[in-house]
Amino acid sequence: MTGEHSYTHGHHESVLRSHRWRTAANSAAYLLPHLAPGQRLLDIGSGPGTITAELAALVAPGQTVAVEINQAAADLTRSELTRRGVVGFEVVVGDVHALDFTDDSFDVVHAHQVLQHVADPVQSLREMARVTRSGGLIAVRDADYAAKTWFPASAALDRWLTLYDVAARRNGGEPNAGRHLLAWAHQAGLDDTSVTTSTWCFASPEDRAYWGGMWADRIVDSALAEQLLREELSTPEELREISRAWTDWAADRDGYICLVHAELLVRV
Repeated sequence: MTGEHSYTHGHHESVLRSHRWRTAANSAAYLLPHLAPGQRLLDIGSGPGTITAELAALVAPGQTVAVEINQAAADLTRSELTRRGVVGFEVVVGDVHALDFTDDSFDVVHAHQVLQHVADPVQSLREMARVTRSGGLIAVRDADYAAKTWFPASAALDRWLTLYDVAARRNGGEPNAGRHLLAWAHQAGLDDTSVTTSTWCFASPEDRAYWGGMWADRIVDSALAEQLLREELSTPEELREISRAWTDWAADRDGYICLVHAELLVRV
């Protein structure tokens, strides 16, 4: 599948465990001051819907529309919004490169950890701008994998990062998307921009158990693991070694990891 585009992580339980941890506060704080009741909001790549539901509450009674890559992913969003009692929402299957909405449809367009996975992030930003009303806002947040840092040093975790980078690029993505967001916006013809950064830090025993345990499972049992084996980028033995390294890191009282994200706001 080299050269093709697909979602590297997939939707295994270990992946959803990570995505369901995300909230508007820990993943979209840069956007929250700009939200107001009555706005119409589009959330692209809504996943299990935890961020979407909280954004929807902030713009209610304005409508929230969520877009996902396939019906299974859309069903995850729909289930969470229903469970939380969100009203007036719509969940659709669509392609960020060619959004099925008319021009000037939304006050706010949001995408969290999306552009790192798409085939053409510049075209995606053009589409976001097209469906955003004049004076409206685009909000995009993406990680920068190469900027991750952890302690203590681990050759196995270094190998994990290398393997992820290779797999993501084979799937047509850019794992270091964060550093590219401003340039991509400019290439899309968007000039009224601001960029900030924020981090996720896991250093307490509870946080390490969550993050390390999640990746210990994910590296041996997810779409990423399947790809690494299918494309002979790794072996079952190596993936088990990386899994053990995550478990060891989580158990280390000195264990620390910092994940860096860039946040782009565009006024249309």
